[in-house]
Amino acid sequence: MVNELDFNDPRLCAILDGTIDLFYEFGIKNLNMDDISRQLKISKKTLYQYAKSKEDLIEKLFYYDDMKWEKKLSEIKINNLNAIDILIQVSIVVSEQMGRFDPKLKFEMKKYYETVFHNFMQKKQTHIFEQISNNIIQGIAEGLYRDNLNVELVAGLYVRNLVDMHNKDYCFVENITFDQVFEAMFENHIRAISTAEGIKYFEKRKSELTQLNKNNN
Repeated sequence: MVNELDFNDPRLCAILDGTIDLFYEFGIKNLNMDDISRQLKISKKTLYQYAKSKEDLIEKLFYYDDMKWEKKLSEIKINNLNAIDILIQVSIVVSEQMGRFDPKLKFEMKKYYETVFHNFMQKKQTHIFEQISNNIIQGIAEGLYRDNLNVELVAGLYVRNLVDMHNKDYCFVENITFDQVFEAMFENHIRAISTAEGIKYFEKRKSELTQLNKNNN
């Protein structure tokens, strides 16, 4: 089990950030611990102080990524937001994280480090399921979501769609980007579960965000 307190060490974080960049550049299979230490310009002894093997290093990478995910979510000030605003903010974080996940890296992770990859994805999916379930319950209480929703079913379908979006064949239409697919899935989710009041509020927020993006570009 990875000790999350280890991530307070700036040297470990630098090693993990550097390793991620190397994996994106060269792939996972093509690099061994000697290659990683050489590319990062650190001694093998130093690298092995932080990771006892390549698999251990990869497991730390997953937990490091999860820690950064949790940090971004914690920065969302949910106390003053309704359910739709929270879902919009969280969706931005999810889209950014999923959009940068290289399909080639995912393939190598699943093929060569299946157990580590599976355990991490299960943990991530469980966390998202809990967050979406809580969001639905809040939205129902606020009158923004329909009160006849099956919370577990809707949350499960949302997670299932996210998992499917990792499939390389999901974007079956040429020139359709991941961000476009995610945006359509997210909007369909909101419209399917919202009351008339919720849809009206979503349309208002969507218009505001569209205008904000135009002003920033």
